[in-house]
Order: sequence, then structure tokens, then C-alpha cells
Amino acid sequence: MRAEEAITMNQAPPGADAPNQFALLRQRRFAPFFWTQFAGAANDNLFKFAFTVMVTYQLSVGWLPPAMAGLVIGALFILPFLLFSATSGQLTDKYDKTTMIRLVKNLEIAIMALAAWAFMAANVPVLLACVFLMGLHSTLFGPVKFAYLPQVLNERELTGGNGMVEMGTFVAILLGNVVGGLLVAVPQVGHTWVAVACVALALAGRAVAQAIPAAPATDPGLKINWNPVSETWRNLKLAHGQIAVFRSLLGISWMWFFGATFLSNFPAFAKEVLHGNEQVASLLLVVFSIGIGVGSLLCERLSHRHVEIGLVPLGAIGMSVFAIDLYFASRGLPPHAGHTLGSFLAQPAHWRVMADLALLSLFAGLYSVPMYALIQLRSAPTHRARIIAANNILNALFMIGSALIAGALLKSGFSIPQIFLVTGLANAVVAAYIFLLVPEYLLRFVSWVLTRLVYRYRVAGEEHIPSDGPAVLVANHVSFVDAVLLMAASPRPIRFIMDHRIFQVPVLGWLFRLAKCIPVASQKDDPATYQRAFDEAAQVLREGDLLGIFPEGGITRDGQLQPFKGGIMKILEQARADGVNTPVVPMALTNLWGSYFSRIEQGGAMVRPFRRGLFSRVGLNVGEAVPAAQATPEGLREKVAALLARD
Repeated sequence: MRAEEAITMNQAPPGADAPNQFALLRQRRFAPFFWTQFAGAANDNLFKFAFTVMVTYQLSVGWLPPAMAGLVIGALFILPFLLFSATSGQLTDKYDKTTMIRLVKNLEIAIMALAAWAFMAANVPVLLACVFLMGLHSTLFGPVKFAYLPQVLNERELTGGNGMVEMGTFVAILLGNVVGGLLVAVPQVGHTWVAVACVALALAGRAVAQAIPAAPATDPGLKINWNPVSETWRNLKLAHGQIAVFRSLLGISWMWFFGATFLSNFPAFAKEVLHGNEQVASLLLVVFSIGIGVGSLLCERLSHRHVEIGLVPLGAIGMSVFAIDLYFASRGLPPHAGHTLGSFLAQPAHWRVMADLALLSLFAGLYSVPMYALIQLRSAPTHRARIIAANNILNALFMIGSALIAGALLKSGFSIPQIFLVTGLANAVVAAYIFLLVPEYLLRFVSWVLTRLVYRYRVAGEEHIPSDGPAVLVANHVSFVDAVLLMAASPRPIRFIMDHRIFQVPVLGWLFRLAKCIPVASQKDDPATYQRAFDEAAQVLREGDLLGIFPEGGITRDGQLQPFKGGIMKILEQARADGVNTPVVPMALTNLWGSYFSRIEQGGAMVRPFRRGLFSRVGLNVGEAVPAAQATPEGLREKVAALLARD
């Protein structure tokens, strides 16, 4: 059986999508994988936290002082990501992913068996070696985890699947820390119980992994390059070949920088600023983890089950707003000898602190999940795991940078709330920079706001929009924001040919230039602009992208569908001359006439913006693709008219 056939067998058919992301937990292609990664994340953190508590509170190790224990353990765990991520990405692309998962889980059993002996013998050097080996385990599993999902989930399931994995990971981290801390503190038998729990979780993860269906190799002929430096550089170059993917890697790495800054400072923040005990520090971790989980799960609902990168700017805004407010919420808290959990919760001022933590982490979930899904969707399957491996290396470097910068700020006299403030402000700057470098994020955010907060937008037949390859999308032209509405319906970017005069409209003109829309004028008025538009359109199709046009030639002035002009035929003829097979997808925007941005009022759009109430219900009907050889202006107009009549 070929790899492509096996992959297709594991995927749900387009018409049989699960009703929501939780339904994936009832399907073999997802559920065993989810519980395997859940058990692994829980085991990582149970082991690390129990070990940290042991060397901090229970043992006296002269060469490992308590103040350094957490730092050393964290550094040892991250080190394999820098050393072996490049190799693990190659192995994942070369071999069956399910086989890789089972081998990694076998390795986990061996590591945890060694760690169990070391816990019972209180052998710190061996436990430190096990920390490094568990870091290696996670390094090997990381590319498999994110390369497996797009191989077994379709585009409409990818955001929900990633949200479930992100939620499950943070819940597992939370449970692992809590259980590890509780078990190791049990008098006399604590170390034994930790040992048993670690081995039991490893065995459970391996047992569940046995049920994961096959996920064949995507590049079985790959020759492994064992040099981590040159391979890391090559992986980064592969990612850089798709600029949106590469900038998304940087965006995710920044999220880990942001999150690590908060997580690493929670214990000191709880003690020195909030005047709380260890239970208060644990509460902050619980609140943060719940926020990430809720934000990750919300992505599917807010994106209408698509890879919606318009949520990324929304997430970035929320991260900055609530990180900055956390600074103000932390100022002027009354001194206290030491809050217990009960006395801490009894203070109203502390609820604002917890709300800020919950909301900034919720928005971090909205920020990260679409970026992961975009990388999975846009990366070529043959080297997807290697790009994810490059992402893991960048994540590790950014987390190390976070620790170094936070440490430098503390030594310079910054308080922890001030570090949170600086991080929130830096997030705003970094996010703005990324969104200007990759305008698609900002454009999708505008379309998301327009279709969720200004209009009530319904799309029918969206499965007819090709998921790959070139295509021409033709639609009626009813308002100034038609292009933005079509962007919202497609998970892929669309390059539009638009009347050059619309680029003179304030705000919209800037937005369309940002979207790299192609201005066109009549051949009589501006022959150079006319020809340049068709040359650029041909280039879009040669590159395998989507081209959007409005064949009426302008926005309707009476709400009626106008005759289609012949420019579409020139585009298709040029595509045929270039050897490009270009289907044409008819689309009909419905119920837009009389809404905010149409020309129903004398004087232009927005003269009476609320003539139909606060939220206008509008829609888009998408028809089946028409082969280029059968496409004519009259025939396409008839199909668009038929789609309009459906509403």
C-alpha cells in the first residue's frame, strides 16, 4: 500500500467531519495518540517536579544547592532539544511515525526503570542523567507529535486537533507537577511511590501507543545527516523557503519566551509580591494552565473549524493587555506575613491578579494553536517533521533567552511585576513586527472581525474551494469589502484583481495593498496597468495559488448582477499557454446589498450604516469548480446567478 493511500484511509471523509473536537477522542486515528502524548507529558513533569522537590527540601547535596536545582534540571532537560532536534526531524520524515512513537515509548520505559532505582537509592547523579534522557525522549517525540496530526486529520479538523493536544499537554503538565509534589512528600515511602508512578505512566503510554494506526513515512528515501549543526541550518533554510511558515516559527518561539518568563517567575512572584506560600504558587500554575487549555479549545469554535490565523493578532492583543494589567494589579498589595491559600483567596485584590493570569494565558492559547496549525498545513509533507524540529530548536533558544534576560533584569533592580510589564510591552512590539512582515495574519484578523463582529456571515459549499493547486475564484461584486469576505471563507491566501480606483479609498486601499491585490485599469485608460495586471495574474496561477476576480468590472450600483466581462477568458488562455490547468470556482455573495459597505444609499457606503440593525446577516454560496475548457463569461454568470437564487 502506498503512503498516500494509507494516509487517506486514516482520514475522515470530507462529508463526515466530527461535530466538534471532543468527538476526535472517540476515533482511533486520534484518541490513542492523544492519550499517549498526555501520559508522556504527565510523566515528564511528575518526574522532574518530584526530583526538584527531593533535592530542594529532602536531601542535602553539597554540589547541587537548592537554589540551583531547578535551574540545572531545567537546563539538562532543554539541552537535548538543541543537540538532537535536527536528527529527530529527519528520523520522523524517514520512518513510519507510529513506529517512531512506539520506539520512543520503549525508551521512556527504560529511562523510567533507571529513574525508579535512582529514586529509591536517592542517587542524584543518575537522576540528573535521567533528566537529560527524558529531554531526549521529548526531543524525539516533538516532531512526531506535530507531523502526525496533519497526516491523519483534514484541514477542518486540524485546529480542533491541535487545540486538544495543547489543552491535554498543559493539563498533563499540571497534573504531573501536582501528583509529583504530593507523592514525593509522603513520609518514608514517597520516593518509592514516585518510582512506581513513573514506571506505571511509561507502561500505560506504551500500551496506548500500540493502538495508534499506521502513519507511513513521507520521505522514506531521505539520507540522514548526523551533523546537528549543518542539519539545523538546512532545516531553517527549508522553513525559510515559505516565509509565512518561517515567521510563524518565530512567532511560536516568541510565545514560549513569553510563557517561560511568567512560569519561571511564579514561585518568586507568589512569595515576594503576593506574600503567599507554596500553595499560592501552585494556584498560579493551575490558573495559568487552565487559561491555556480553555484558549486552545476555543480556537476551533472561534475559527468555525478552519485554520484561522486571524485569531493570532487577537491572541497577541490579549497577551499584552493582560500582562500589562498584571503589573498594575500587583502594585500596592498590602504586606502580609504569609498568605495561606484561604487567606489569599479572601482578598478581592488577588482575584484581579488571577483574572489577569487566566486571561493572558487564554489569549496565549488563541495565539499559538493557529500558528501550529498553519505550519502543519503549509509545510510540504516530505519535510514537515524537519521544519517542526527547527521550531523546537528555536523554542529552546528563546526559552534560554527568556531566562537570561529575566535574570539580567532582576540583577539590574527590576521587580518581578516590572519584568511582566516589560514582557507585555515587548510582546506588542514583536507582534506588530511579525504582522507587518506577514500581512496575512493582519488581513485574516480584519476578515475575522468583519465576519464575526460586523456581519453574521454564513458560508455554504466551502468544500469546493480547492485545498491546493491553482484556481480562479469568480464572484459578484456588491460592496467595498467583498474581497475581505472571500478571504474569510478560504484557508488559503487569495490574490485579487481589483479596480485600481478602490485603492484610493481610505483604509481599504491600504488594506488591499497590504494583501498584494493586483490593480487593473481599462486598456483604453491605462494600457500599462491593464497588461501588468494580467501578467501578475498569470504569475499567481503559475505559482499554484488562488486568484480572485470580480468579472462584472465594478461594484453594482443597483444590487443586480451585471454582465461578466471577457477578462476571465484572457486569464484562462494565458494559463493554458503556461501549461497550467486552472479550474474556475463560481461564488455568490448574498444579502450584502443594503449592508454597511454597499452603495445602496445616495452618496456611497456607510451613509446609513445601521439601516439593517447592528449585525447584518450575509452569506457566501460556493459552487462546484468549472473546468477551464468549459468556462465562458456567460456560463459563469449563469452559475453565479443560480447560486444567488439559492438564498
